[in-house]
Amino acid sequence: MRILRMGSIGPAVELLQLALNRAGFGELRQDGIFSSATDSALRRFQSAHGLTPDGVAGRDTHRALLPWYTGYIMHRVKSGDTLWTIAQMHGSSVEAIETANPGIVPERLSAGEYVTVPLPFPVVPVDISWSSALVGYCVRGLAARYPFISVGDIGKSVMGRPLWRLSLGTGENRVLYNASHHANEWICTPVLMKFAEELCQAYVTDGTLFDQRAADILSYADIHLIPAVNPDGMDLVTGELQNGEFYRQAQNIAADYPRFPFPSGWKANIRGVDLNLQYPAGWEQARENKYALGIRSPAPADYVGSAPLTAPESRAMYDYTLALAPALTLALHTQGEVIYWRYLDYEPPQSRRIGEIFSEASGYTLEETPFASGFAGYKDWFIESFDRPGYTIEAGLGTNPLPTYQFPDIYERCLGILVYGALVT
Repeated sequence: MRILRMGSIGPAVELLQLALNRAGFGELRQDGIFSSATDSALRRFQSAHGLTPDGVAGRDTHRALLPWYTGYIMHRVKSGDTLWTIAQMHGSSVEAIETANPGIVPERLSAGEYVTVPLPFPVVPVDISWSSALVGYCVRGLAARYPFISVGDIGKSVMGRPLWRLSLGTGENRVLYNASHHANEWICTPVLMKFAEELCQAYVTDGTLFDQRAADILSYADIHLIPAVNPDGMDLVTGELQNGEFYRQAQNIAADYPRFPFPSGWKANIRGVDLNLQYPAGWEQARENKYALGIRSPAPADYVGSAPLTAPESRAMYDYTLALAPALTLALHTQGEVIYWRYLDYEPPQSRRIGEIFSEASGYTLEETPFASGFAGYKDWFIESFDRPGYTIEAGLGTNPLPTYQFPDIYERCLGILVYGALVT
């Protein structure tokens, strides 16, 4: 996290404001503007935590705020502590602590040992702008609350940011969902993260998700989530990346394409390669289509690259998919409220039937991909290579990036697709 002070703006400030609200130091408007109200709340937090109350969120302050970024705290057991007293101290519950600490024996707590304590709010925020840092905090927070989740990364972005993976479920029906191939479609990232959180919470409470028992979902399926394929581009679009060499390079690329507003019109990775035009399924046709539009070099959108799989993010998705060999894939995009289900004349077994189930669950229209954008995409390559169902979900309506107030509707419409996707093959 970068140093934040009066006058700072962007997603990091939104996250700071969220953390201060979660910690009980204000009812700040999470607008991404470091104003006097944010300064006052931060100084009060710093004083309460033994820090110099200078109103500057630097390394030590960010470290102190970490529990409210990630949603859990590490409690050092003292003599006389019980799970109940620990839960009361942090506003948690005994059940949440037991879930986060499998194998813990309440009667045998030892002074000096550490206990993971979930804090009393959801890990995944849905009303602020996202960044690669926030993805990492949420992955860390979910793994701490629900240690039956497996987390890791499938590779690194151009800027070295991890391409996070979450895996959950013990079943044999392996599925792979990804989001945010395109930078200005980042609202899809919290869709997958919220799905993971709600599925885990339903599982530990023996609850349901979209009328399906969570325990049944996780015993039948092995669900793999890649929530942010394009973290560098996400940071550029949301304003987390505001300067430096990569920012200047992107700015120079965008200057050659004034029809794409900068940075809001940016879809590509940070080097100007469209990650969803990088897969070896009709790549040459995609190049011809985009060259005809004048996109022959790095651009905010629609540049296919010098060859397939030259972008590290697309290569990582390709390699991971080959290794996993899932029965079904979903790629979340925005916008249009449509579901694309075919590639050319390929029609994998059950793919139309499954698409109709998704359409009914979401209210989105089942359509065939337009020729101009129907090549070199992740879904195209998966269908051609595996002859298994693969879908592009175009969620929401409007101009990308879609505003966060659309998130509740997008999530509600996509939830049935995400649940049924784990069960229909």
